[in-house]
Amino acid sequence: MEEKKKAGLFRKYLDFPLVYKIAIGFLFGVVAGIIVGPPVTILKPLGDLFLRLLRMIVMPLIFFTLVVGASTINPKKLGRIGGKIIVWYFATSFIAAIIGISIGLLVSPGTGFSLEGVEFTAKTPPPFIETVLSWIPENPFQALTQFDGETASGVLPTILFALMFGIALTYLRSSEKRQQRDSGETLFKVFDACAEIMYKIVRAVLEFAPFGVFALIAVVIGKEGFSIFVEYGAIIGAAALGTAIVILVVYSGILLAFKISPLKFLRGGKEAILTAFATRSSSGTLPVTMKCADENFGVNRSAYSFSLPIGATINMNGTAIYMLVVAVFAANAVGHVLTVGEMATLVVVAVMASIGVAGIPMGGLIMLTVTLGSIGLPLQVVGVIAGIDVILDMIRTLGNVTGDLVCTLVVSKSEDLIDFDKGVWKKD
Repeated sequence: MEEKKKAGLFRKYLDFPLVYKIAIGFLFGVVAGIIVGPPVTILKPLGDLFLRLLRMIVMPLIFFTLVVGASTINPKKLGRIGGKIIVWYFATSFIAAIIGISIGLLVSPGTGFSLEGVEFTAKTPPPFIETVLSWIPENPFQALTQFDGETASGVLPTILFALMFGIALTYLRSSEKRQQRDSGETLFKVFDACAEIMYKIVRAVLEFAPFGVFALIAVVIGKEGFSIFVEYGAIIGAAALGTAIVILVVYSGILLAFKISPLKFLRGGKEAILTAFATRSSSGTLPVTMKCADENFGVNRSAYSFSLPIGATINMNGTAIYMLVVAVFAANAVGHVLTVGEMATLVVVAVMASIGVAGIPMGGLIMLTVTLGSIGLPLQVVGVIAGIDVILDMIRTLGNVTGDLVCTLVVSKSEDLIDFDKGVWKKD
């Protein structure tokens, strides 16, 4: 009888919507952080465990789902979808970057703040070709192992190799030679089964999310207190305002142009958006983002398994906004007035640098040095804002993941790859 009762409670927990479980974990974390204070850091291993579980599934999830996604679309359609999603990602990133530097100039964070003994010296940006070459894997198997929570240098090489593998597999499956066609079908079934296994693991990991979110938030609040929400208010406010404008104006405008309700989008994407905010990891949120695309939006797997892993790596709109707001802060801190040329350079470099940002907590803080260094702004600023980067990280990751879903929906609708009898669409 006792075992049946426990089983019943566990089933009720599983059936309770994930988004509410995460929200409850977040609120309880805030309360625990306030009441317990710094000693709440004893919960840190619980949060670390959640992040490790997410990181564990990222690379195999990317590899198997991209191979399956690329091999389930005919070559012509694959090229069309790929071209569209890349164009949308770059277009929205540049729009976000322009909004970011505009908000930065308007709010003008750093005015009155000074970095003593630091002078402004212009620098030549590093050659972009070196970054591009690093995307080509010399050893695809080694690239699969290069995701350790500190760096994610293997993500783009893995994506490129998975796409090449999937494209080759789709040609094999459509070959006129029966032996090649049969081999292709057999291999596809293996990868499809591996992808399904990863989805099962993903669902199991996500059930632990409320506890992980509880620990992550409790530790942050316990260490910093409410001061973390008020220190450097101009930077946090500017980043939040820029991200809000992109989501509420730019993204909503794009969705309306494609006759997609922004309210339904927010309703269907709230799990991924909230998870992104709490975990501060685009790559770590990828399993949740995929779940939303599938179950809530009815996007065909061949579309979202292709676009979302790429988006989690190269579509960093929130990060671009953050980088440019901090760049304006750095310029003000050394008393330098940015020229039009410097602002243009910052916009371009911020978009390029955001592509290389690891989709992990504080990944943007590391790549911020690239943007600041592009025109010689002081790198000491990185240390100055590191204490509040956790909040900035939450804001920028929320913007990143929201952008991934918006672009995926737009491209999927243009390719008729959305089931409008599924998820949020059928509730009205």
